[in-house]
Amino acid sequence: MAESPETPKPASKAVYYADYLKLDYLLEAQHPLSKLSDGAPAHDEMLFIIIHQAYELWFKQVLHELDSVMTLFSKPTVSEDQMGMAVARLERIIEIQRLMLMQMQVLQTMQPLDFLDFRDQLYPASGFQSFQFRILENRLGLKPEQRVPYHQGRYDASLDDRHRQILQKAENEPSLLELVEKWLERTPFLTFGSFDFWDSYRQAVETLFDGDAERISSNPLLGAEDIQSHLDRLAATRSTFATLFSEEQYQELQAQGGRRLSYKATKAALLILLYRERPILHLPYRLINALSTVDELLTTWRYRHALNVQRMIGVKVGTGGSMGYEYLLHTMAKHRIFGDFNQLSTFLIPRSALPELPDEVERQLGFYYQGEPT
Repeated sequence: MAESPETPKPASKAVYYADYLKLDYLLEAQHPLSKLSDGAPAHDEMLFIIIHQAYELWFKQVLHELDSVMTLFSKPTVSEDQMGMAVARLERIIEIQRLMLMQMQVLQTMQPLDFLDFRDQLYPASGFQSFQFRILENRLGLKPEQRVPYHQGRYDASLDDRHRQILQKAENEPSLLELVEKWLERTPFLTFGSFDFWDSYRQAVETLFDGDAERISSNPLLGAEDIQSHLDRLAATRSTFATLFSEEQYQELQAQGGRRLSYKATKAALLILLYRERPILHLPYRLINALSTVDELLTTWRYRHALNVQRMIGVKVGTGGSMGYEYLLHTMAKHRIFGDFNQLSTFLIPRSALPELPDEVERQLGFYYQGEPT
């Protein structure tokens, strides 16, 4: 019996560029308020709207990338190929952040008087009501108690109910900082058989300090007061390291808000930074570096935003009622999320002074490591 010919598939509808991108909707989404007023429309309001709409589109893409990274780190293990994917997506976020910083230069072509032509019509709307940016902060790990107070109330007080509910949901979910912390705590190389990295590292640090003290004390170019001053500074540095070698002191510092990562996660991150050239630790190092860069660029974005606000309105109150420039400056330091990684630079020591790893550990850190993925 002859086979019946296959039924031809119906031709798919041709995709049209403008329809695919919804350009009719997108290009009709700019409605300057000054155009609706009795006076002449403010020319630069169109630029103001488009710049901020572009920011919101980029925030959407950043959240898309960030959610995928968080999904990977929410699993019990993160394989090497998943780690590579996470790093690549974080590095994409970094490039988007750099683009947003460049975009601010376009906004700065608008002069203060140009902004004043329509500013009063924006009350009480404010960039503070960008719920996507607040979700981004929550996803990364910014806690409500860390935030600079806004109108002496919660940061979401100026949002409507639908956006407030989304933010509160994000508050109660694990953040990327918390997920990365748990991943770091699973690092398998801190203790391996008879080799204890932490004990070896402490001995290397003490040897360096003892050598520094001897060189200071025997320096013929220093007087007695200078020697004592240098020794006092060295003692202060020793005290800083003591918080790293004493879990109790570390936890006291953590309780005071000086650290966010757990003691175990901090030790693991330091090991990764110290031995980052080992093949198995290279991707974890790039991950830590990417998170630090995301945090740094967020801080830079806040700083550039603060400078632009000062340039545009001086010390006036913002349209949303905040203290404008001063408020934004306070958020720069207070809203850091991955600052613990940057502080680890304090505890780096020269490669020549690093503890020598046993051959078996060196093999485990090679490309052919077959142990459990972290």
